[in-house]
Amino acid sequence: MSVPEPPPARPPTWGSHVPAPADPGAGPWSPALAVTCASAACLVLLVVGVLAARPDVAVLGAAPLVLAVRALRGRPSTATTARFEAGDDDDPDALGRAGRLRATLVVEGPGPWAAVTTTRQGRTGADVLVRVDGTRRLPVVARTVRTGPQEVASADVQGVGPDGASVAEPTPTVTRSTVVLPVTTPLLDLPLPPRLRGLTGPHESRRPGEGGGLRDVHPWVPGDRLRRIDWRVTARRSPDLRELYVRREHAQAEAVVMLVVDSRDDLGPDPRTWRGSVAPRAQDATSLDRARQAAASLARAYLERGDRVGLDDLGVRRRPVAPGGGRRQLDRIRHALALTAPEGEPTARLRPPRLPSGALVVVFSTFLDDESAAVAARWRTAGHRVVAVDVLPRLRASGLYDRERLALRMMTLTREDRMAELADQDVELVTWRDQPAVALRVLARRARRHAGAGVPR
Repeated sequence: MSVPEPPPARPPTWGSHVPAPADPGAGPWSPALAVTCASAACLVLLVVGVLAARPDVAVLGAAPLVLAVRALRGRPSTATTARFEAGDDDDPDALGRAGRLRATLVVEGPGPWAAVTTTRQGRTGADVLVRVDGTRRLPVVARTVRTGPQEVASADVQGVGPDGASVAEPTPTVTRSTVVLPVTTPLLDLPLPPRLRGLTGPHESRRPGEGGGLRDVHPWVPGDRLRRIDWRVTARRSPDLRELYVRREHAQAEAVVMLVVDSRDDLGPDPRTWRGSVAPRAQDATSLDRARQAAASLARAYLERGDRVGLDDLGVRRRPVAPGGGRRQLDRIRHALALTAPEGEPTARLRPPRLPSGALVVVFSTFLDDESAAVAARWRTAGHRVVAVDVLPRLRASGLYDRERLALRMMTLTREDRMAELADQDVELVTWRDQPAVALRVLARRARRHAGAGVPR
């Protein structure tokens, strides 16, 4: 028996949990509670008028009763259904920049009305009464600062008959979920690894070749191309043409950058939520959201310059995203970042993950323990240039008890000592809170003053 092929690794941008379609004959319509109570009161009034020989009282109860019976006889016989359609997911960049999630709720029913109640992540949204003429499409928009898999909205729909005299059975709850890709921030100057690789690329290396700036003028040797001869220098240094001089250039090469995300921590700005008993507020971006944004921004900046970028995760043990280039590589990295999340207690690593030789390593972590700091230090000892990006949000200490303030103070001092040790081990530090582009530009200019990857232009 043949085994079916597994589904593709790339997750869809939009996903939904839609129940099985309802049976058209299911979902009977029943009289509304208000209509039932009013009809019973009118019937009692009609009986009292007849027994008391009071036609005026009987007519007073008969007219509303006739209208209620007429409305109930005209109630629909088919059920009301609801489902979600995907929004405009062809442009995920515009979706991420706007900070909005869009979907379309499709309500189908005999009408004429439907009561729609929406919720999102346990919080009440809109509660509206809409007119339904066969099919009605309702736009649903939600704002978010979070990234990764999350719920757009859930909807409960109940059909309402003519004059509100009857209501249908509520439809099963329909839910729309999506994977929110991280937002990218434009970056200008970026640090480079100490050694460049390849025979082509956007940067000048220190070895001789073609495509870069002027290296020197050297006497011609076998293997030099004739078009490289500098006749002016030859005429000045060797008027009798006994020796030819050629212009040599620097070779072009590319940088290899490995982005390493520490997904073990997903912390908000409120320290009281770090224990996990209370979830962070929906309007607060967590440390993992900042790590996704920072990694996606660096990946986009390096890939647009023609370099190769890969992705690895310290929190889980799975195959990393191999270094590559192009637009498809950026899409692959952004989707992998969006799906990055804590997965229980991680196992201890005996050695850091293997990286390409001479790669620039960028570690995104909160550095609340020694694991990520020790891995970054070992990579620096191995000869890689390591940049540690601090993604811990700005903490809010208001409302904490005295013992909680003391614990936060001790944690902060220990973390500052850990970051200072990293700086002593020649690991460069960047804080992804206040103008990270300026800090990266400083690192890029610092590398140009040392013997390394690039040559100052």
